[in-house]
Amino acid sequence: MTVRTYNGVYCESWNSRIAFPLGGMGAGMLCLGGGGGLSQVSLRNNPDLPNEPYLYSAVSIKSGKGDTTARVLEGPIARWKLFGYHQKDVDPGHYLRHYGLPRFKNSTFTSRFPFGTVAFQDDALPIEAELTGWSPFAPLHADDSSLPAAALEYSFTNRSDEPLELVYSFHAKNFMAANEDSGEVLAVPNGFVLNQPATADKPWEQGAFCAAVDDDRCAVNYAWFRGGWFDSQTMAWHAVEAGEMPANPPITEGKPSPGASLYVPLTLAPGERKTVKLMVSWFVPETNYQYGDSELPAEGPRTHKPWYAGRYGDAQAVASDWALRYNELYEMSKRFSDCYYDTTLPAEVVEAAAANLSILKSPTVLRQTDGRLWSWEGVNETTGSCHGSCTHVWNYAQALPHLFPAESRALRATEVNECQDEHGHQNFRAPLPIRPASHGFHAAADGQLGGIMNTYREWRISGDSAWLAQLWPKVKQSLHFCIESWDPRHRGVLEEPHHNTYDIEFWGANGMCTSLYLGALKAAALMAEQLGESPAFYQSLYRSGRDIMENELFNGEYYEQHIQWEGLREQSPLTMASININYSPEAVQLFKEEGPKYQYGKGCLSDGVIGAWIAEMCGLGEILDREQVRSHLLSVFTYNFRKDLTGHTNLQRSGFAVGEEGGLLLCTWPRGGQLKLPFVYSNEVWTGIEYQVASHLMLLGCAEEGLEIVRTCRDRYDGAIRNPFDEVECGHWYARAMASYGLLQGMSGIRYDAFERTLYVSPSPSMEGEIRCFLSTDSGYGTAGIRGGEPFFEPVYGKVRIDRFVTATET
Repeated sequence: MTVRTYNGVYCESWNSRIAFPLGGMGAGMLCLGGGGGLSQVSLRNNPDLPNEPYLYSAVSIKSGKGDTTARVLEGPIARWKLFGYHQKDVDPGHYLRHYGLPRFKNSTFTSRFPFGTVAFQDDALPIEAELTGWSPFAPLHADDSSLPAAALEYSFTNRSDEPLELVYSFHAKNFMAANEDSGEVLAVPNGFVLNQPATADKPWEQGAFCAAVDDDRCAVNYAWFRGGWFDSQTMAWHAVEAGEMPANPPITEGKPSPGASLYVPLTLAPGERKTVKLMVSWFVPETNYQYGDSELPAEGPRTHKPWYAGRYGDAQAVASDWALRYNELYEMSKRFSDCYYDTTLPAEVVEAAAANLSILKSPTVLRQTDGRLWSWEGVNETTGSCHGSCTHVWNYAQALPHLFPAESRALRATEVNECQDEHGHQNFRAPLPIRPASHGFHAAADGQLGGIMNTYREWRISGDSAWLAQLWPKVKQSLHFCIESWDPRHRGVLEEPHHNTYDIEFWGANGMCTSLYLGALKAAALMAEQLGESPAFYQSLYRSGRDIMENELFNGEYYEQHIQWEGLREQSPLTMASININYSPEAVQLFKEEGPKYQYGKGCLSDGVIGAWIAEMCGLGEILDREQVRSHLLSVFTYNFRKDLTGHTNLQRSGFAVGEEGGLLLCTWPRGGQLKLPFVYSNEVWTGIEYQVASHLMLLGCAEEGLEIVRTCRDRYDGAIRNPFDEVECGHWYARAMASYGLLQGMSGIRYDAFERTLYVSPSPSMEGEIRCFLSTDSGYGTAGIRGGEPFFEPVYGKVRIDRFVTATET
């Protein structure tokens, strides 16, 4: 068996689980498999991962002797698919699929995001074939990156010594139809539309899927054979086998056509290569989706409408614009891809950061007609998972603020406007459509404090002090709510019970949430000073809290939690309202023995200095003693990182990493003191937190430890058991995995401050020779690094004004 290389070719068993998302940001998705097939087709503004409709491409090859050979343009079917898993509303082995059609003997997959390439191999055929799937993705161009469209470019090379005649074809059952009598097939230039017309009682069922090519020789069969059993599919394949190109007009009488096909003839001289560009697009303008609690109705649509429905009038308009701008959007996407991969960073870092950009193309992300993002934490098979651009999850995600900074600034505005009340309480889950949220549950301390740091980050990335001034009154209100809610004694640490990403409340000061508090205080002091206000109050709290963190919570190796439930304003854990926390008689007895449920106490928490990591990502610099932070992270690596989990006990969700797999545990108790009921999830391996710890280690000069964590994570997502382009936690395409983008800054030490017009370059000591790394800013992107011992920046798109370079020796 071939050894898999990071950022390399997925072949053999590693090409079993590939599902590479294609589509626009918030616009829906279909996945390109490692064998070339399309699956997980989720075009209706909601995940529909079991949806693998009947659609395929094929090629007919006629030799000079008149023989015709036909193949589906796919490799072997992954064995795990054969008994109906991920098939919709069917019994195992009893479904209308194209799995039984002849196909290429082997296939391999390679990704250069946003491009995924499938290479087909079959020595029995006189051609080589290759498929590249892509959809527009251009940093700083959110609209162009949000089109409901994708491309499948099929290339054919004649490797024989005689001319060949080929027919490329694409076939699709009308999977958009609500039922077999309601759909229709419409005509567009060189293609077809599978359409479900709007109805008065169910407007959300309206939807259309368009497929077209850029070749006027194209023939289209708008009228598949109508009949029972397998009649339609059988007759469509007869044409493929014969190398025919039937061109039947749209049906106007009787039952609608079950589907449609398009055909493109090709003539190849020996050694010649030609490409067919299949452009697909879709249009589903209405939904019946409304999520989250609100105190007021939405001012605009009462249900979600996708961004593209505010720009295009129908499916034909989308298809026309996609065809018109195809080359331009290809060049924009290729320019980004080429720049990103023009790097000297380790391959595992390049792979991890790029693979998780797929999250932005997945159903995890939605986008309203006003352009604002709204997101799930992840997605289940047919529903989203945990609604509302959840602040304590999206805190980790570092890709969006750099690649699409305007959209990240809009998230900050949603947090302090629609999600925040007059007291500063934030609902950490925004309703959809975005509108004023209800405030009947605890605020999330980690999410709300992280949002204050992220406001600072957005300011430094954009350099826009006017934007900061506009948000500052409510950001300040948010911070004062945090202070009075969780630090009423003004000690600089969070003592009162505070809700957090583990879906419980921590009682007493702890490294995790207090580090976020210190980062928020430092950010607030700097923002206040910029806007002409006194930072003294924030600075005083910061100094006090830092002193307690460094001298009381640090145990010589790592930061702990000092569990406290007495002497607080909140009288008792037994009477405090909370979610999924109840005190049965047995739990009350346990409380008397060891205190509140779900704490970590003397544990070594992987999230234990997350505030210091976010501070580094935001450009705030150090907020705690550097050596103590390094000691904490190395303790996490020593105690929590496991190369083999065979002997590990996990009664929680074990599927993220199990058995001989490795991973970073959320918490361990190397000094003893583990509670009988520690915080929920404590024994799990969470995607994203691994990247947070890894990139933080890199920033502090511990690159090899960080890389080992990254390698172990990516070895789980190697294509054999898990999809490399779908890191899961509470759902597929889990947003926290975009912490992997922080690995670029972690290894390269490169950060641009638009307010200072300064490029900081402080690469890991393990990086030698010329260093090249992708850098995206609010005004452009390019390659930054070190060459000949000197920092440099090479612009590729836009303009980035740099007045000063600061290297490691100057920081």
